[in-house]
Amino acid sequence: MSNVRDFGAVGDGEADDTEAIQHAVSDGEGIVEFPRGNYRISKTILVDLSKESRTSLVGRGGVAKIVMHGPGPAIFLKGSHASSADPGGFRPEEWQHERMPTIDGIEIEGQHFEADGIRIVGVMQPTLTRVLIRQVRTAVHVTDRARNLIVDGCHFYHNTGVGIHLDRVNLHQTIIADSHISYCRRGGIRIEDSEIRNLQITGNDIEYNTNRVHREKFPDDDDLPTAEIYIDVVNGTVREGTISSNTIQAQNSPNGANIRMIGSGPEGTHRAGMWTISGNLIGSQRINVHLTSVRGVTISGNYIYSGHHRNVLIEGSRNVVLGENTFGHNPDYKDKELATGIRISDSDNINLNGFLIQDAQAGQHTVDSAEPIQRGALVEIVRCKRVNMTGCQVLDGTPTGLLIDDCEDTLVSSCSIIDQREDKLMKTGVDWRGSTHGNMLVQSRIGGAGKAVAAPAGLVQSGNLAD
Repeated sequence: MSNVRDFGAVGDGEADDTEAIQHAVSDGEGIVEFPRGNYRISKTILVDLSKESRTSLVGRGGVAKIVMHGPGPAIFLKGSHASSADPGGFRPEEWQHERMPTIDGIEIEGQHFEADGIRIVGVMQPTLTRVLIRQVRTAVHVTDRARNLIVDGCHFYHNTGVGIHLDRVNLHQTIIADSHISYCRRGGIRIEDSEIRNLQITGNDIEYNTNRVHREKFPDDDDLPTAEIYIDVVNGTVREGTISSNTIQAQNSPNGANIRMIGSGPEGTHRAGMWTISGNLIGSQRINVHLTSVRGVTISGNYIYSGHHRNVLIEGSRNVVLGENTFGHNPDYKDKELATGIRISDSDNINLNGFLIQDAQAGQHTVDSAEPIQRGALVEIVRCKRVNMTGCQVLDGTPTGLLIDDCEDTLVSSCSIIDQREDKLMKTGVDWRGSTHGNMLVQSRIGGAGKAVAAPAGLVQSGNLAD
């Protein structure tokens, strides 16, 4: 073990400890220990694993702080891994010198407007535990290539960029767990232009990752597209992922979403998919879950609430299951309400089953900050093929419960589409428009203030109870 004080570091927040810490990393015994103190640095501490061999940076009990007063990352983990995660893809020297560099129990604080936290390139099994990173641009930036990344028990807080940025990276086998990622201006977890497989985002609190608390420095950036989890792979592919057991919350922003997945490429292919989103609390954004051009996504077992524009918006996608979720409101609003809603457009092979969605009692937004919306129904299915909607409850829709427009081979069965409010606002239970090819409405309970079903003559209906 090498104590940075033994290499000349002072840790008083005044002396420049850059050279002493770099000396401890380059010439120490592998475990570089930081006793309690504020370690001022002015340039990046490079951990070049092929030269320094196996290395860990450890602050005992979280009492050590590295304060970055220069541009760039405070710590740069650099490896030479260039293959896959298959056992045959590792060179012997990687196991000998480069495996599992660890950063544990350290705070990193930025004191330069271009300061970042940790950069990771070409590293096998990088492991971050009990790390706090705040007031930087990007807390953790992974680029180029990496394998088997673990982030566990960390805090990434109040940064002007991204909490965890997977940026133009070829990355497999990643776990982000048990961490708090909040108040990062450009998103909590952001994936762009990358090739990623096997990504688990589990048990985190990911919240308020918008420009709202950064307005003083960035007054014109409120409409910056952002999300707590933002996946944009127009120039890559992201598949085989889970988002589970997280709290994913925010504040309404003009181009914001809690979870946003954009999967189309130049050829119109579906580059994002094979994902599950389950067991999460997702709420308080313009759109809670926004999927564009994805293939193979299952959304189930979540409570999804307070979507200022839509709870779920699915566009140009295929093979999506929207299962047993509850869509509603935050009862803490009391007399202030947000209208809810699901819209699916230009998509094929969609299963909707067992969800419950309830509209605002007022039938419209009564929260001052919410933008007015004009929607056709509480649930809208537009220009889609092969949609099955089964066993769902659509309650208190305004002005319509369910709108199906220009769809083919669509089946609605065993659903309750009812206005249970004392003052009925649902003028039409089911508004079915356009083509009737292969479409059926069966065994459903439909009731509102006006017409139960408005549909073309060719629609097959059977066994419905309507009033």
